[in-house]
Order: sequence, then structure tokens, then C-alpha cells
Amino acid sequence: MLDVATQIALTTRKLTLAYDGNIIIKSLDLALPQGRITTLVGPNGCGKSTLLRGMARLLKPQGGTVYLDGDAIAHLPTKDLAKRLGILPQSPSAPEGLTVRELVAQGRYPHQNWLQQWSKEDELKVEEAIATTHLHEFANRPLDTLSGGQRQRAWIAMALAQDTETLLLDEPTTYLDLAHQIEVLDLLYQLNRQAGRTIIMVLHDLNMACRYSHHLIALRSGMVSAQGKPVEVVTEEMVEQVFALKSRIITDPVSNTPLCLPISQTIKNQFY
Repeated sequence: MLDVATQIALTTRKLTLAYDGNIIIKSLDLALPQGRITTLVGPNGCGKSTLLRGMARLLKPQGGTVYLDGDAIAHLPTKDLAKRLGILPQSPSAPEGLTVRELVAQGRYPHQNWLQQWSKEDELKVEEAIATTHLHEFANRPLDTLSGGQRQRAWIAMALAQDTETLLLDEPTTYLDLAHQIEVLDLLYQLNRQAGRTIIMVLHDLNMACRYSHHLIALRSGMVSAQGKPVEVVTEEMVEQVFALKSRIITDPVSNTPLCLPISQTIKNQFY
């Protein structure tokens, strides 16, 4: 649970989300801390991405409300919401031949209007985003010529150029090898630590979620099974209940966070 003094960035009240009439999230009350990294974990199909899409107003609720800093997002003009909330969907795509700088510049669209199409501030924010993500040497290269980690940094740079206090990221390390996963997660950690950005993301890797998050939310069948600090949430009981998997939880010798060791009866019997 959150400390009483913790400020809240996003809140859901009785939130119900569905696809094609099938309810995925039902009457969910949730509070996500401001200025922290919150990670949604859980098995495939438990509602993690659905919840993220609902909080980003990409999926219209069947019931309930999402609040951003106390304001109901359903009532915010689209441009106003885009100035306050950035979203990086799972496996985003861009037109062929688009350069890194052109992609990052798209993050400034919410700040433009028919009187002012591009400004010095827009240029500054684009350059700051490119610098923050260490993409200067790739700025004029087509996005499709970059490695997976570099492309993901470019998408994050676009979200940074949008200059929002809150970022939602759906599986930002999907399809990346281990080195590129660390590269992307280190970047998000630095953004939170240095700029105070509120980051809410979906991750499949429970151990990475423990290492990089301040707050964990474990979902099962569209409901919150556990939430709080990683050390409070990640227990052998939770892993068995949420993931239907037996495990041993030890302390990560590098980060001093919970480390989940799954137990495979087959391999155990084969080698021991």
C-alpha cells in the first residue's frame, strides 16, 4: 500500500474495461504514486496492457473513471491530455524512412496550433530529448537502420519531447536482448531519478520489475492481487497465486531487491 503522505499521479475509480463485450478489468480502484516508477506484472491475459490503455484513454471504459492529478481524463481536451500524459504502446511502428529526429519531433505536435507550427522551444525540447537518450550520432539516420535498443530509445525520446510529467510504457523491453533491456531500463530509471518523471510500465520480467521499480502491482484475472514495494509484493506465495508457479525468493546480490528463482520439477529431477 501507499504511504499516506505519497502524492498520487493517476487514480482509477470503479474502472471497468472490456474488449468486444468481454470484461477484462472490473470495477478497479487503484492509486499510482507520483514521481515514482510503478510496474504492472502478471501472467499473459491478466489485463496489464488493457489497464495501461485505459489509463491512457486509448480504450474507452465501460464504467468508472480515470483521474490524472485529480482531473477526469475523459473530460480533458485531447491536446491538453497529450501535454500531461505520454504513452508508448507495445511494438510501435513508424513510416519507412523516417529519421530519428523526425520521429522525436512528432512528440511536439500537442504543443502546436494553427498560429504557431514550430518554435524555438519545440527545437530545444527535441534536442534535449535526443541528448537525454544519447542519440545524437543517430539523429539523422532512418529509424529502421537502428538496433532494437536504439529504436526503443528513439521512441522514448519522442515521448520525452512531448514533455509530460507522466509516462506510460507498455512492455518497453519486448523483443530486446538482455543488454538492450538493461540499456532501456537504465534510461527510464535515470529519467525518474534526475527529472522526477512518473513512470508507469508493463514488464514481463519479474526480476527486472523488482530491480527498477519503487511500486509493484501484481494483477491476476483483471484484479489486483498484491501491490506495494517489491520486497512486500514478491513472495513465494504471491508467485504461486498469480503465476501458478512454485519458486524460491532470495535477495538479489546486485540490487538488494527480491530475486525470483522458478522451480521446475522436471529439471530438478533430471539434474539432482
